[in-house]
Amino acid sequence: QVQLVESGGGLVQPGGSLRLSCAASGFTFSSFAITWYRQAPGKERELVAYISGNGLGTNYAGSVKGRFTISRDNTKSTVHLQMNSLKPEDAAVYYCKTRLGVVDYWGQGTQVTVSS
Repeated sequence: QVQLVESGGGLVQPGGSLRLSCAASGFTFSSFAITWYRQAPGKERELVAYISGNGLGTNYAGSVKGRFTISRDNTKSTVHLQMNSLKPEDAAVYYCKTRLGVVDYWGQGTQVTVSS
């Protein structure tokens, strides 16, 4: 079955960095795009970054452009989100998602806390 598992979250000080990972299984990984979303308490889930199946296409939310980098390793069925210069407003639960046909599959999320 399709499975997405996020990892790498934690507590970091403002200005610090974290690297999130999304490990996938159960589908032909290189054929499908992966999107990172985040949701802070009391806010709607928002798109953070997107990467195409072959890794050649990426897109970012304006709020993270220049600070976050999405990448993928299709040999390991893993997508990474490198987050630099973190701000308190980046604190949220981060999720990865893929869409197979008309069905969206989500991971369980990983918590990112940005605080001094």
